[in-house]
Amino acid sequence: MEALDSKLSLLADEAASCSRCRLAATRSQVVFSDGNARSSLFLIGEAPGREEDLQGRPFVGRSGKLLDKLLWEEMNITRDNYYIANIIKCRPPDNRNPLPDEVSACRHFLVGQISLIAPKVIIALGNFAAKTILCSEEGITKLRGNVFDMNVGNVNLKIVPTFHPSYVLRAGALAMAQMRSDLVRAKKLLLGGHEDIAT
Repeated sequence: MEALDSKLSLLADEAASCSRCRLAATRSQVVFSDGNARSSLFLIGEAPGREEDLQGRPFVGRSGKLLDKLLWEEMNITRDNYYIANIIKCRPPDNRNPLPDEVSACRHFLVGQISLIAPKVIIALGNFAAKTILCSEEGITKLRGNVFDMNVGNVNLKIVPTFHPSYVLRAGALAMAQMRSDLVRAKKLLLGGHEDIAT
């Protein structure tokens, strides 16, 4: 366990001083991760927003509060029970989507996190995160509701795409119900249940 902490700490230190892309010039700080590195559940978002950039932790604004609420209500877990990070570790200006070269420059950190933590299940939060981790052109409305069996960082795992909580805040009741069902699906997988696996 100490080896895991040490390796993640080295990776976080590397990220903190990273200048591989243009975002290093505009960030307040690198937002590496939060939560429990010994968890079987890894949540992945797209990129830090303003509050995350200021506080150095992912998902701390309104969408983070909704995510915490839904994870407790549907999976009975708190941040002490899962690990959370983003596709990229620095905030893009004006919260725009990360550019392809930024994703490529940051991929090393995300794959390193997945490889070290070796989760059973990844929940991909939102269109950008789901399309990026699944290398898919499909949008989140087509991807969600499925479970994808993949190997990432030499780790065999299952990926459950769902909406980003910020979208759910805007979209309302139907999106909320669909996200809840996706979280229940992830919980079943963590408990050893089976869902239809997409390829």
